[in-house]
Amino acid sequence: MNESIGFIGLGIMGGGMAANLLRAGFNVTVWNRTPGRITPLAQAGAAVAGSPADLAAGRDIIIICVSDTPDVEEIILGPRGILERVRAGALVIDCSTISPATTRAIAARLKEKGVHMLDAPVSGGSEGAAKGTLSIMVGGEAAQVERARPVLAAMGRTITHVGGHGAGQLAKLVNQVLVVVTMQGVAEALLFAQAGGLDLETTLAAVGGGAAGSWMLNNRGPQVIRRDWRPGFTIDLQQKDLRLVLEAADEMGIPLPTTALVFQYYRALQQQGLGGEGNHALVKALERLAGVEIGGA
Repeated sequence: MNESIGFIGLGIMGGGMAANLLRAGFNVTVWNRTPGRITPLAQAGAAVAGSPADLAAGRDIIIICVSDTPDVEEIILGPRGILERVRAGALVIDCSTISPATTRAIAARLKEKGVHMLDAPVSGGSEGAAKGTLSIMVGGEAAQVERARPVLAAMGRTITHVGGHGAGQLAKLVNQVLVVVTMQGVAEALLFAQAGGLDLETTLAAVGGGAAGSWMLNNRGPQVIRRDWRPGFTIDLQQKDLRLVLEAADEMGIPLPTTALVFQYYRALQQQGLGGEGNHALVKALERLAGVEIGGA
């Protein structure tokens, strides 16, 4: 806890992660594009920087958690970005989900200045971010992973070093394939149960503890039944991740037919203005095909 922390990106995930670092006793400085999201962290004891460059100056470890590849590029490499004032020996940890190829390129740029980097995307939704129970997939040098471990442990429960730079991002994309394909199965199963006249809560209790059980079923299934579309992770963000998955799959020349199908379902929901809803609202695409609505009061 002797190393000072800078945290950039206080959205649906980053806000909870930064709060957990403060609760763990770290000295945290924050910056966010939307100033209103800074207030709760400042009230909890965080210092506030005027720009990513100002935040980077004097910080030992800088954590980023933003939406997309261009955002990370701008924050690190752009005007008033981290690279302008970060000191040699500092460590940049990117917890965003972005392009693995871009991650490797950014790591190379930082290395030229003597700065280390880890790609450490996270999984577990807003619930995991708030509770400090995220799964964190880390790419980079082993020595820097060990350096970062106390910091990562304040935000996550499962911390796995999966390889060199970019490997964390690839592992996160594996995670996202599993998330959406599982949610597709949950949606179809609930639609099937609804059409068959089963009590949905009883059915979830019956299958959730067996071989069919999963995090998505047990956490998002009840939300679907209640028609509660509050996001742990939005459709818009899920689509961004699936775009990265499909781009990488195209580069590798491998087919991902179910993932591609879910991408199209989500695209249809985005066109209907539902991009801000939780990714479990995938069921709405199937409901429209079937003319059946799941759950509800």
